[in-house]
Amino acid sequence: MTNSSEKPVVLSNEEIMGLLPHRYPFALVDRVVDYEAGKSATAIKNVTINEPHFQGHFPGRPLMPGVLIVEAMAQVGGLIVTQMPDLPKGLFVFAGIDSVRFRRPVVPGDQLLINCELISIKRQRFGKVKGEARVDGKLACSGELMFSLVD
Repeated sequence: MTNSSEKPVVLSNEEIMGLLPHRYPFALVDRVVDYEAGKSATAIKNVTINEPHFQGHFPGRPLMPGVLIVEAMAQVGGLIVTQMPDLPKGLFVFAGIDSVRFRRPVVPGDQLLINCELISIKRQRFGKVKGEARVDGKLACSGELMFSLVD
């Protein structure tokens, strides 16, 4: 399922929905194009003017909110964690966000290419990933995201 100008689909949108609990309007990963079990994932988020946050952020100058870019990175990180067989099943949520920087605006029509790498897992309950989101090869956002398993 690829042509010469597209990256291959490793996980489709339907498969992603089977792994993550997020649903509209918070399902922010459209497909996974690269995955190394327990180590890293690269995914695509297509940014469209039809997304509800653009109504108010900002009228006449739509910009994707930074918190949603970070959330998209976290969901890609979550895909790494959800497929690790030795971890308990459950809901992983944010435990911290470090060193996040926004480098350029993300606007409707952009395609975010998000790469996350697992940094660590501790006591099978806490995880940390390093994430980057790029548009046209240019860094839009980067940072470290921490997760915790909710009982």
